[in-house]
Amino acid sequence: MNDDAADLIDAARKIQSQAHVPYSEYRVGAALETADGEVFVGCNLENANFSNSLHAEEVAIAEAVKNGHREFTRLAVSSDRRDGVTPCGMCRQTLAEFCDDDLVVFCDEGAGEDEKEDADGSTTVYTLGELLPNTISEETLE
Repeated sequence: MNDDAADLIDAARKIQSQAHVPYSEYRVGAALETADGEVFVGCNLENANFSNSLHAEEVAIAEAVKNGHREFTRLAVSSDRRDGVTPCGMCRQTLAEFCDDDLVVFCDEGAGEDEKEDADGSTTVYTLGELLPNTISEETLE
């Protein structure tokens, strides 16, 4: 794993314990780093009406924006299954509202929760532009 990513992945892993996932039992954590180095975390919060569920990335970016941040450099996403989960399409579009195409996205593929591995497993690294090319933007709507 990229040494620069280890702390961010670790933060995404730690917040998973706060997830509310009674239906899927699929815990996801996200850690979003601002341009000035502050990190905001989020976890998924399920609702019996699945359309009202909140994704970890959405929770992290909402917390950051609520606290006055509008510039972001990196995002780590991790599930308790360490399956390399990437942000879904909806989260990608939300990220694109606030982040440039060069936002680095680390997707955790380290050992699973049962293996108690520190954040030194493998990751797949993308940019937001790779995950969401030709995004809908303010310019698109003009």
